[in-house]
Amino acid sequence: MDNERVSERPALLVMDMQRNIVSRLGDEALLARVSAAAAAARNIAIPVIYVAVRFREGYPEVSERNKMFGGIRQRGGGEDASATEIHPAVAPQPGDLVVEKRRVSAFAGSDLDVLLRAKGVDTLILCGIATSGVVLSTLRYAADLDYRLCVLADGCADGDPEVHRVLLEKVFPRQADVLSIDEWCASLV
Repeated sequence: MDNERVSERPALLVMDMQRNIVSRLGDEALLARVSAAAAAARNIAIPVIYVAVRFREGYPEVSERNKMFGGIRQRGGGEDASATEIHPAVAPQPGDLVVEKRRVSAFAGSDLDVLLRAKGVDTLILCGIATSGVVLSTLRYAADLDYRLCVLADGCADGDPEVHRVLLEKVFPRQADVLSIDEWCASLV
């Protein structure tokens, strides 16, 4: 391990692992792997930070121009609180933090960067749903903020397997280490 790696102060970001998102794009095996990564992080005092997308009643944060979120505002109604909860299979434990965001990136519309800087974090370990959504957007934003990055390949899922593959094999390695959860956990020892 080189000196740069020794000085890392990492945090694990578990992103958009909410019931309504997991029901569309996740599975039990993904949840078990992410839960194992969170447990490994907690065992050596790496902060585990959950990121969830949530809106106020009536969706005042959502512009009609927003192609991704504009439809939910037009459909009206409120968010079902149980649907937007973090899935119980990967639920936060005492000491974990939960950040609410208002857009795709974990940084957009949240206080994530403030929390990370207050904790002295300089390295982000990313997992979440979807690879082409929150993981990609967060990785790009975090890279521009000069965080060191690692993506847990088997801790991510996407509705399009080919997009998932291309991101993990060709796009993400330009700005991040891409490891399996087992490889990452083994590097913690």
